[in-house]
This record gives sequence, C-alpha cells and structure tokens, in this order.
Amino acid sequence: MMAFDTDTLGQALIGQGLLNDDKLQEALDEMTRTGNPLETVLVDMEFLSHEQIHAAIAAAFGMPLVTLSSMKIPEDVLDLVAPSAAELHKIVPCERKPDGSVVVAVADLENLSALDDLRYILGTDVTGALTTEEEIEKVLENYYRKKSESLDELIENMKGIKPEEIAAEEETGAVSASHAPVVKLLELVLVQAIRDRASDIHFEPFEDVFRIRYRVDGALIELVPPPKHLAPALTSRIKVMAGLKIAERRLPQDGRIAVKIAGRLVDLRVSTLPTVFGESVVVRVLDRESVKLDLTKLGLEADLQDQIEELIFRPNGIIIVTGPTGCGKTTTLYACLQRINTIDAKCITTEDPVEYDIEGVTQVPINESIGLTFGRCLRSILRQDPDRIMVGEIRDLDTTQISIQASLTGHLVLTTLHTNDAATSVTRLVDMGTEPFLLSSTLEAVIAQRLVRRICDRCKEQYQPAEEDLLRLTKDPSSLKDIKFFRGKGCAHCHNSGYHGRVGIFEMLRVTDAVRELINDRAPAVALREKAREQGMRLLREDGIQKINRGETTIDEVVRNTLNL
Repeated sequence: MMAFDTDTLGQALIGQGLLNDDKLQEALDEMTRTGNPLETVLVDMEFLSHEQIHAAIAAAFGMPLVTLSSMKIPEDVLDLVAPSAAELHKIVPCERKPDGSVVVAVADLENLSALDDLRYILGTDVTGALTTEEEIEKVLENYYRKKSESLDELIENMKGIKPEEIAAEEETGAVSASHAPVVKLLELVLVQAIRDRASDIHFEPFEDVFRIRYRVDGALIELVPPPKHLAPALTSRIKVMAGLKIAERRLPQDGRIAVKIAGRLVDLRVSTLPTVFGESVVVRVLDRESVKLDLTKLGLEADLQDQIEELIFRPNGIIIVTGPTGCGKTTTLYACLQRINTIDAKCITTEDPVEYDIEGVTQVPINESIGLTFGRCLRSILRQDPDRIMVGEIRDLDTTQISIQASLTGHLVLTTLHTNDAATSVTRLVDMGTEPFLLSSTLEAVIAQRLVRRICDRCKEQYQPAEEDLLRLTKDPSSLKDIKFFRGKGCAHCHNSGYHGRVGIFEMLRVTDAVRELINDRAPAVALREKAREQGMRLLREDGIQKINRGETTIDEVVRNTLNL
C-alpha cells in the first residue's frame, strides 16, 4: 500500500476520470465509518484496484511506477544509500542511468525531501520513482538489514573532518546540516537507538566534548562522542528534520519527526535548549509498538489487576495514578483506556502532549501558550457528552475541582499526580485546597507505581545475596528466608547490563468507608497508609519483593526505586 494523504489521492483519481464526486464521497463516508485508509476502502468497495490507484498517483506526480521485486538492482547501486538511511527514509536506489543520475524508489510522497539530501551526498542528479511500502520492505529485509554499520567506525572516520570544512556554514546551518557524514551519523544514531528500545536520545554540547547518550530501560548509555566541532551541524540537521528554525539558537524550540523503522511507526519529539556551549537537544522516542497498552502486560499482580478491572468499569468516580516522571503513569492510564474503550461509551482525553493515538478515543492536546489549559479543556469536554474522561495531569485546584464536578455528574475520571506514594496523593489534593468531603465522596482509588528493570532472560542466574544486601531490602532478613534471588550476569543481548526491559511495581489505596472518614478528618498520610495496610494494601517494596521471588527483578532495582518509602 502507498502512503498518500486523502486529499491528494482523491484529487488524482477524479482528475484522471477514474472516480466521480459521488463515488468519492461515498468512499469517504465509508472511510469515516470504518477508520480504514481511502485506498483500502476503494478496493473493498470494488470501485478501483490497487494497480489503478498506484498508476493514477504516479501519473499525477509525473513519476514512473516501479516494482522492485521484478528488477535486478546491482549491489553497487543499492550501496549508494547507507542501510540506516534506507531504513529511516524508506527509500531504495533502483537504477543508475548512463549520465550518472540515480533513480530512487519511494512509497511515501513525504519522503521526497530525502532525495534533496541524496543529491548533495551523491553529487549527482536524483529522481524519484513510486513503489509500494511492501516492495520497499522486501528490499530492506533481504538486503539492507543483513548489512552491518559500525557507529564507532563512522565516528572514527569523522575525526578527519577539519573544523574549517564546515565552519563557514555555521552561521545559517543550512549547508552544514546536509554535510554527508553528518547526515549519515544522525541516521545511524536514530536507527540504532530505536532498535535498542531507547526512550530518549540526548545530544549534549560541553566545553571539550559533544556527548551522545540514549536511555534504555531507564539507564543512560553513552556512545563514542563525535568531534566537538560537528555539534552545530548535527543540531542543525535534527532541527531541519523536525521543521524547526535553524537560525534561532537563543530560544528553546519543540518539534516532531515521524519515521518508520523496521516497519514500526515511531514518533520522535524534539526539544532544543540553549546552553553555555551550544544547543542541547533531546529526542523523545514514542514507539507505539514497543509500549504494551494492555493491563495484563504491566506487571500487575492478579488480585490487583482484578480490582482495577472492576474500578475502571464503574460509571463515575476518580482514579489517580501517581509517581515521579518516567514511572509509566501514562502507559497505565492508556492501558485502562484501551480496556474500557467500548463501542457503547464515549472516551475523551486531554493530554500534554498526546503521546499515543488510541483508535476510537477523542484525544485533545493541551496548548498553554494560547490558554488551552487542563481546566479550560476539561470544561469543554464535559459539554461533549463523554462517559469516561482522562485528564493527563492534575496540576492545580481548578483542574481538581472540575474533575470532582465531572465525577459528581456521572463521569469516570482517570488522571495522574506527582507524589511519592498513594497515601500522600490524598493529602496533596487537600493541601491544594480541595474540600475533604468532596474528595472523599468522589475518589475511588489511588495507584502508585514505579518501573524496575527486568532481569535479562538470556543470562539470568540464581544466587544467594549477602546479609547486608538483605538488610537494604528489609529490617528483618529472616522474613526473606523462602525468597529466591536472581541476577543477570550480562551478555550481548542486554549490553552487559544484566537487564532487558522493565516491569511495574504497584500499590493501590482503595477509598473505603474507613478511609473516607480519615479524609474527612484531614488525617495525615501516615494514618491513611496504616488504615489502607490494615485493609490489605500491599506497599511498593512488598510488591517488588514478590517480583524478586519470581525472578523478574533484583534487590538493587527494588531498593533504588523505593528508597524513600
């Protein structure tokens, strides 16, 4: 299937007489109803074939239509594009003409900008040809993914680039951003980071070094640093890809890049920040397929999962997920939304920003620069006749009060808060100015969570920890006598860290009648925690010990993530 926007495809088909206005409108209505792409709808309704649609698009843009699988492409032609570039831009060079120009196949018109980079890198004319995503994927799988690229080797070769070679272009960044080694380096860093399941990629300029690091399973991994004088060019290249102003280096900027890596749609959120030694850039990787939006995949114990399943199907009330930044709160909320996103209920979210698209859920991005705050957005959402609402974060009294009002008028509200544990969330809301009687009558539960690294399955081994390690976990080591302990030795699969992936540890405070009385009395967090424990609440560390016993994580991880609790 080709990737073209609906307007482009519709205009091309009508312009070539393959479709009339009535049939196009009928297909658009069906597209709205089913959520399928226009091309799929047209074929399913037997208005047109895939071949007719592809030929029409090619003709509309004056480009040849090619079938890569039927072509014998020489290796020296394929090697004109690095594997990382082919993967990142979904392009395949398919022909070198007698005059030296190169024909490059693309499946998405938005990738035509990559042809401009290739003209500069190859030093010759580059023309485009249209093909399908399936055809591109075959070549990537059969050729490019079997070739290896070494980031260390590339950086070593780049040390020969002299500062004066790119210094002249640094005033605008326009040319240096297209410098061939710079383009290749960035593409390789992005592809490698995404394949290694990185959540963030950091480009950090310092006085004597330009550091590149990426975060995997919560821990930062440092790459071999490229030459310091390439920092402006690399930064400019990222800004070009994200559609940011290259010449603006005094103010922070935010942008985004949408790419497909190994057939997975990945959204890259770019943030720049001016520092003493240049612009620091952080690229946040939102990989929809690596995030498990499923309650059964989060690491919840069976009893806790059953309780949450019961709570999220209630007609009204407030459920709060709490914890520090990066502990997986949004993923938990999305998993809950995915579970309750049924055809007979309307779900609306307000987020800052919208991280993952959930089919069937109306998602609204916050924009505080124009006054669209959580509170203002939530007021408008209540006029949209929702059944279930997700509020990205409770930041102030206004948002809290509207959430309470929404719950009192028959809506289920899911939201997050930044506190250390479940009991502290209640006192935090009261300290904000929330009336205790309103909070106690609407709040159903508070879920606190952390993410701990999961032991690598390929190098896991059982061992007996030292007495001092057990004392870090509990004051009474004798209570751990029946617990089994595991650790990862370190292997190539886990980059010698001993960990691969992460799992959640949780505690949930249910707002029972006894807890409601304490809230109404403005009881401190300690009293709320003790009462919840009497009624069966399992603390974060206790949940972590259960996962240690099952061989999912280690003492170090549980202690590190529950140190102040």
